[in-house]
Amino acid sequence: MPNVSRVKMALMVLFSLSLTLVLGVLLPDSLNLVARLCGFTETTVTHSIVLVYFLFVLICVAMPNLPRGSVKVEGKAVFITGCDSGFGFALAMHLHALGFTVFAGCLQKVKEGTGVRKLESMKSDRMKVVQMNVCSEEEVAETVKCVRKHLQETETSLWALVNNAGVSTFGEVEFTSLETYKQVADVNLWGTIRVTKAFLPLIRRAKGRVVNIASMFGRMSNSSRSPYCVSKYGVEAFSDCLRYEMHRWGVKVSIIEPGNFIAATGILTRDIVMETADKLWKEAPQIVQEDYGRAHFDRHVSVLKSYCNSGLRDVAIVIKDITDAVMSCYPYTRYNPMDAYWWIRLLIMTHLPAAIADRLYIY
Repeated sequence: MPNVSRVKMALMVLFSLSLTLVLGVLLPDSLNLVARLCGFTETTVTHSIVLVYFLFVLICVAMPNLPRGSVKVEGKAVFITGCDSGFGFALAMHLHALGFTVFAGCLQKVKEGTGVRKLESMKSDRMKVVQMNVCSEEEVAETVKCVRKHLQETETSLWALVNNAGVSTFGEVEFTSLETYKQVADVNLWGTIRVTKAFLPLIRRAKGRVVNIASMFGRMSNSSRSPYCVSKYGVEAFSDCLRYEMHRWGVKVSIIEPGNFIAATGILTRDIVMETADKLWKEAPQIVQEDYGRAHFDRHVSVLKSYCNSGLRDVAIVIKDITDAVMSCYPYTRYNPMDAYWWIRLLIMTHLPAAIADRLYIY
């Protein structure tokens, strides 16, 4: 068996030679042929590369603004999880205003939370607030029965499923219990899979959409967020696999990867940070407490508390992207609603060698 390192080196050399041939010979010759046919001046290798790069940038800038058409909302319903607050609540209101029948899945319907009261106060036939804990097989199954019955009675199709319900937490690996990893994954990952599998027959027959709310931390990791990152990486993988499988059925699967919206959604507050920190310290093994020390732990908690008011405060760009994924005739595979800092960091951490990203963001 050949040495793997030598094979990789040989492939890299072959790729470099091929790229040099294309950019240095074939591209200029092709452009010059077109130039002669059109009566323009012939170009150099440098000019050719600059021209191609300019066209590439122009296409990247223009593509998001090109019209891709929108589906008609008449006779279409959307099911959204996690509508008690945050993205889910805002999306339910927005899609209802556009004319969709909205099934707003809420964890706190029986407790009549603030979001539930506002949605129910609309008194609209097209706004259906339903109790659903994405971690409960029984509640999910019962919700599917109710939705199916309503669709039959109103001759409506379930056009889109938006898996938005999610929780977050923090903690370094040695301070975080295995139970915490399971609890976060049960909502963010297994909840997404559970709800998708339950509603997929309805979505498939409508040739509709599945929109999964992942995170930028589903593409890049961050210190003290491993339970959250693990669950969102799982959502990304599940969504990719589902997209491959649903292609033959005409179902589009999109992933939304929001940046930092902590201030807007309240997914982490100072009270939550303090409560979680106390739990982390009390449950940490003695050897971990001794090696890390309370001073290190407290400094870390102080930094996390400062994040509670960070990030974008307006969820409009997230709602805009989810709406596009639901309504566009040609939705994107991934959407990145985030500010410039996190967008650049995401590109660096996903497209450049890990050694460069580590040097910039770890060392």
